[in-house]
Amino acid sequence: MRLQIANPSQHAELAALPFAERLDDWDLPNVSDVGGLHRHVVRLVEYERESFVVKELPDRLALREYRLLRELAEAGLPTAEVVAVLTGKPDVDGMVVTRHLDYSLPYRSLLSGRGLIIPYLGERVLDAMVGLLVRIHLAGFFWGDCSLSNTLFRRDAGALSAYIIDLETGERENELSPGQRALDLEIATNNVAGGLLDLQSAGRLAEGIDPIEVALAIEGQYQRLWAELTDEQEIASTELYRLRQRLDRLHELGFDVEEMDIFSVDHDSRLRFVPRVVEHGYHTARLADLTGLDTQENQARKLLNAIREFGAWLQDETGKSYPENVVAVRWMDRRFEPTIEKIPPHLFAKLEPAEIYVQVLEHRWFLSEAAGQDVGAEEALDLYLADVLTSAPDEVVQIGDEPGVEVTDAVTEVVTDDLE
Repeated sequence: MRLQIANPSQHAELAALPFAERLDDWDLPNVSDVGGLHRHVVRLVEYERESFVVKELPDRLALREYRLLRELAEAGLPTAEVVAVLTGKPDVDGMVVTRHLDYSLPYRSLLSGRGLIIPYLGERVLDAMVGLLVRIHLAGFFWGDCSLSNTLFRRDAGALSAYIIDLETGERENELSPGQRALDLEIATNNVAGGLLDLQSAGRLAEGIDPIEVALAIEGQYQRLWAELTDEQEIASTELYRLRQRLDRLHELGFDVEEMDIFSVDHDSRLRFVPRVVEHGYHTARLADLTGLDTQENQARKLLNAIREFGAWLQDETGKSYPENVVAVRWMDRRFEPTIEKIPPHLFAKLEPAEIYVQVLEHRWFLSEAAGQDVGAEEALDLYLADVLTSAPDEVVQIGDEPGVEVTDAVTEVVTDDLE
């Protein structure tokens, strides 16, 4: 048998798991079942610092998923962090091990309408799934089994970010054909309809959600986003402001443009331009450059706005204008870090720090609007902790349905003696 472990110094504990046994036979106190629908046996393995998801599947599929998860990660796409793959067990399936994606939410929690997820974000599930499908298609990945069960979601400042957790039917091309994209859309439509109908028949689907209507909306929403990101546009040579508007819309969607091809039409009286969109994460990358914070895209957008507002306040207070990088450092020192330091450590099991900070900002705005005057930052934080965060459920690990996973970098092969 052969066990390959990514970053073995960080995941050395995995080598001690009983990989020689079938996953169904693992009898350890830190191993638990994973709820939801699964094509293969899946278990959650919890350690003090992190948790892992182990899936049992044929060697060929295990190696395919291992390869594709790594390629997606290298392309900067939101997917599962693959940390190990096991193959070569005689007459027994192999295994893929992925790191649990902290603060991830399965679709059953988001769409149940039972008050578990506060605020309710069910209407954002479709947006997140369509955005994910467009992103992987732009990168040349064919999913082959896009479904709610194969996707996890993370909070993103009032929206959701979607992550792929199952890629055993996927493949990567230099560029997907229209037919491949259409097939993926058809599969997504059928699978989403089926997932929602299953929830509805079990009495777990929030009121007001029509499974067929939601599923049929996927293609139209996908085509609109795809067109915005890829369509050629023709303008008069005197209307260059429209080029700037197109770039601004792409940035607002979270995409950056690596280059733009501009062609003369009709003896230079008109111009045709084609954007070359690069990976989603325009605001995330900008915030990371300024502060080092690792966030979701909408979280980054709102935190960048907070930095700009702080810069305006700082200029008003001092009479001086500061560069953005200086403003960002002072915002971290005076606003973000002091707020996060006041959060009791046990409450970080509920939400990640960036999401907490964004929610505190929004809570302060709502309190101020209700009071008809500005509510101070400290008072808003105290009320948010007491009225919202303390009673919220822990989201760092959700095992009631399908737990999730993240993304890796370098891989070192480890072949342990007891597995040979």
